[in-house]
Amino acid sequence: MAPVKTILVVEDELKIARLVRDYLEQAGYSVLGAPDGESGLKLWRSHSPDLVVLDLGLPGMDGYDIATTMRRESMVPIIMLTARTEETDKIVGLELGADDYVTKPFSPRELVARVRALLRRVDGGEPGPEKIRAADIEIDVPKMRVTVGETTVDLTPTEFEILKTLAASPGRIFTRGQLLDVLHGISFESYERAIDAHIKNLRRKIEPTPGSPFYILTVYGVGYRFSDA
Repeated sequence: MAPVKTILVVEDELKIARLVRDYLEQAGYSVLGAPDGESGLKLWRSHSPDLVVLDLGLPGMDGYDIATTMRRESMVPIIMLTARTEETDKIVGLELGADDYVTKPFSPRELVARVRALLRRVDGGEPGPEKIRAADIEIDVPKMRVTVGETTVDLTPTEFEILKTLAASPGRIFTRGQLLDVLHGISFESYERAIDAHIKNLRRKIEPTPGSPFYILTVYGVGYRFSDA
């Protein structure tokens, strides 16, 4: 029997925190709760949860600061829970390394579905090749390890899944919508520009010159492809 996954919910609104906890526990997860950023970081460091649901609008240390701190120390999956609907707010959060976001007001069932989808990516998802090699990039799928040349690169679960998908089919063009489908596995009203933010992070980590990419190429007006050169 697989061990129970632990989710840390950092949310200062008590009603929302209880709602999220109830739905996640009903789905079979163990839930830790924190009402602010500082206590959230303490719980994260002491309990090493499998995933973090992180509100951006927290008192004191906000969600952006917490995400930045977590990303300096770990690739733990992060789902942002935010009342901020402006495009720039979402992009900033994703570029800090969050894997996904849910906008308030939200469906608790959708949040649970996104948690499941993200944890499936961490656990490896559907069976496939154990290693993918493209150009001088090697992807060890079971270990979620990426090597560029002789350098090991740390990727978030979402970044890893995008790179794995592109590198498995060099030259094939993927639309943003197709990449979102790969990530979520089910239909969501998702934000296609979120893919652009993840690609930007990927390029920053794997490209010799991120502003002039060699591996992940933009197909203007369509999407992205992995170089088949």
